[in-house]
Amino acid sequence: MSEEASAGEKMLYLMLGAMIGAATALLLAPRSGIETRKLLASKAREGADLVASRTKTVAGKTSDYVERGKELLQQQRDQLAAALEAGKQAYKEEKEKA
Repeated sequence: MSEEASAGEKMLYLMLGAMIGAATALLLAPRSGIETRKLLASKAREGADLVASRTKTVAGKTSDYVERGKELLQQQRDQLAAALEAGKQAYKEEKEKA
């Protein structure tokens, strides 16, 4: 129980330290509030654009992998069907010999 309490206390101290650090950074920032907001907005747009481009890349790669998987599955089905047909033909030939 004391370990859980100490983990909770650590999380509380971490959050408190983050809030104090953020407040200090805003008070001591070399830019004005308008400049800071513009910078934050531009960085947020850059981040959103990066996420969108990465998402498109991942989606494209995923669809390529899905198509490759479908092709491989179809090849395996064809091979299995050919082997099954060869087995049936061999069975018929042996049955006719007997």
